[in-house]
Amino acid sequence: MGDKIAILTDIHGNCTALTAVLEEIDQNDEVQHIYCLGDLIGIGHETNEVLDVLFSRRDLSIVLGNHEEAILAILNGKEPKSKGNERAHHEWIASHISEDFISYIKEFPKSIMAKQHDVNLLFTHYHLDEKEQFLQVDYEPTVKKLDEIYQKSNADIVCFGHHHVVHHFKSKERMYFNPGSLGCNHKPLAPYAILSIGEGGSIDLSLKEVPYDNQEFLLTFDKLNVPAKEFILNLFYGNQHLKYL
Repeated sequence: MGDKIAILTDIHGNCTALTAVLEEIDQNDEVQHIYCLGDLIGIGHETNEVLDVLFSRRDLSIVLGNHEEAILAILNGKEPKSKGNERAHHEWIASHISEDFISYIKEFPKSIMAKQHDVNLLFTHYHLDEKEQFLQVDYEPTVKKLDEIYQKSNADIVCFGHHHVVHHFKSKERMYFNPGSLGCNHKPLAPYAILSIGEGGSIDLSLKEVPYDNQEFLLTFDKLNVPAKEFILNLFYGNQHLKYL
């Protein structure tokens, strides 16, 4: 049915999960393009591996996330918005990221518009204000609030990430969708989505979850002495590493 695209978001330095997802996508000949909605880096420790994989592809478009924004600020000698443990972690990521990738990251837009069969698609890491700054995370989103944010937009479908849980809202105006964080999960599963749009504007949205072996990825936090590793392993991975100790 229609033209299929894959939507990934919030890989967060987890190349192990990303590789599993891309292997599944590459087995689907109907997927024409991949949209990656930011936060490729940070939290996980496989930043360079993630960027190497993504930048080697020609079927992929990327938007800027807040973690990329923070790393660029640090590398430019500016104050990032992160503080405390998150700031220490960002400085660690910035000190380990390959210089070869910086020029690419600087070119990421904060949003991308696309069109398929007269359906307007907007891809962004998170909702933006009039100054193109990310809004604070809304942990209790509603269709009404989303419609207010996008009242001036001609988008029929808004695809975003940042908040790591799945969102799927539909109003009279448009559909809003977040496939959930690919790289941060309390189970060894990596979510992404396939969106298919037919010639009459029909929409088919499928949420996927790819199983993968996360043992080495989780145990390497300790081996590398990643800043705030205990906090990260608890909050973002549900202390799954404990079953491997």
